[in-house]
Amino acid sequence: QVQLVESGGGLVQAGGSLRLSCAASGGTVSSLSMAWFRQAPGKEREIVAAINWSGEAHYTDSVKGRFTISRDNVLNTVNLQMNSLKPEGTAVYYCAADTRRWGPIRTGLRDFGSWGQGTQVTVSS
Repeated sequence: QVQLVESGGGLVQAGGSLRLSCAASGGTVSSLSMAWFRQAPGKEREIVAAINWSGEAHYTDSVKGRFTISRDNVLNTVNLQMNSLKPEGTAVYYCAADTRRWGPIRTGLRDFGSWGQGTQVTVSS
């Protein structure tokens, strides 16, 4: 099973930027679909962005044009660049790895079998 460790969270003012990074071990991100989810207090965990082995990317509507997911196959990391952050983006952000290799992009919670511990992102108004 892939082990994932997130970093890069913090406190930022609305309109600011943060870059989250997810370091993987025990597996290579180049062959997996990887995703970022987030969970705000009192809400369900939701997909933010995903990227598969071919570079195909998916974004939830609320972050399109502001967030960019990318993969570094040399460092074995997956990153999430978040620009123009909004207060409603305050949540714990989780990195996740799909259970299948070389597959199509997927976005369901149950499609992902490996999860990081999460990193807190707080956007102040």
